[in-house]
Amino acid sequence: MKKMWKSLPFRLLLGVVLGIIVGLVANEGVMNVVVTVKYILGQLINFCVPLIIIGFIAPSITKLGNSASRMLGVAIFIAYVSSILAALGSMAAGYAIIPALSIVSEVDGLKSLPEIVFQLDIPQIMPVMSALVFSVLLGLAATWTKAKTITAVLDEFQKIVLEIVTKIVIPILPVFIAFTFCGLAYEGTITKQLPVFVKIVIIVMIGHYIWLAVLYAVAGAYSGCNPLDILKNYGPAYITAVGTMSSAATLAVALRCAKKSEPPLRDDMVDFGIPLFANIHLCGSVLTEVFFVMTVSKVLYGSIPSPGTMILFCALLGVFAIGAPGVPGGTVMASLGLITGVLGFDETGTALMLTVFALQDSFGTACNVTGDGALTLILTGYAKRHNIKKQEIKVDL
Repeated sequence: MKKMWKSLPFRLLLGVVLGIIVGLVANEGVMNVVVTVKYILGQLINFCVPLIIIGFIAPSITKLGNSASRMLGVAIFIAYVSSILAALGSMAAGYAIIPALSIVSEVDGLKSLPEIVFQLDIPQIMPVMSALVFSVLLGLAATWTKAKTITAVLDEFQKIVLEIVTKIVIPILPVFIAFTFCGLAYEGTITKQLPVFVKIVIIVMIGHYIWLAVLYAVAGAYSGCNPLDILKNYGPAYITAVGTMSSAATLAVALRCAKKSEPPLRDDMVDFGIPLFANIHLCGSVLTEVFFVMTVSKVLYGSIPSPGTMILFCALLGVFAIGAPGVPGGTVMASLGLITGVLGFDETGTALMLTVFALQDSFGTACNVTGDGALTLILTGYAKRHNIKKQEIKVDL
């Protein structure tokens, strides 16, 4: 039993179950405590996200040496190809499936969560995108100038951040997830809203698994390695993403899962790729959003947007979603301008889109996070094919 309790997947699943049970029976007084503690824990986790990004990406770029610029370009290219192809595949499925569906959009009758009793704000030292850009520029500049001092400082900072992740972030994640599901159960989202959209949620989740299968198959073929050696270790990251609804908040667990996959993954590719992909690889979220906007358009306006409009929407979605994983629901929030401007949704359509997206946001995030392992395998294969020397990076999670 003691060994089971130390298992992160067990603690995450226990948090989900307990959260739902408490949320179904809790009164307003209990929920006052729940929403307050959840807010504080969320603030603490979000505060650590820029530190994790800087602590892993910048040192990893310096260790890549002269190959840093090339590897960064390859990583960005494969991330956006994955996201855009997932969006286009979802669009094709939407034109084939949505006309045959009969979906009723009923979103009324939910409880409102009580106000936060004590609001403790812990602002991030910088926004997620600022941390990402800063890490990349700092790492590249240190590489170009061969700055030994700053490289050593970044190595020490990586060790410090690792301790923060191991001793603070990972232990509080199960509690945060429990309170998240408690709030969903209390609102009635689980019992009232989910059945309304169960068909499209199931379809989208099947789409997630199909795209993950494609990504890992391509990664395995390109790298010459068995992709199941990586996928089998991603259970804790998938569960954490389902609970946090944030790729960035799941970063600590994703790093741990990827490091259990060494080999076939290379440790230098893991330290470089996983934090980067957590902020730019949104295959699951864009796949979901594309299918949902087509469904909502059919429900409210009686028709699906034209293929030309949807292709434009898919192409721009990958750009607008940069950095969105740092916030639960961030992808759809970042693309509200596209939803209203390109697709022409009114306030009702936008509100319904936000509601439907929130129902499965956690599963889209889990697809994003799990797909990062496949892209990291492609990076490893690229480094092997182009004889990019392996860097000795020792990081244990």
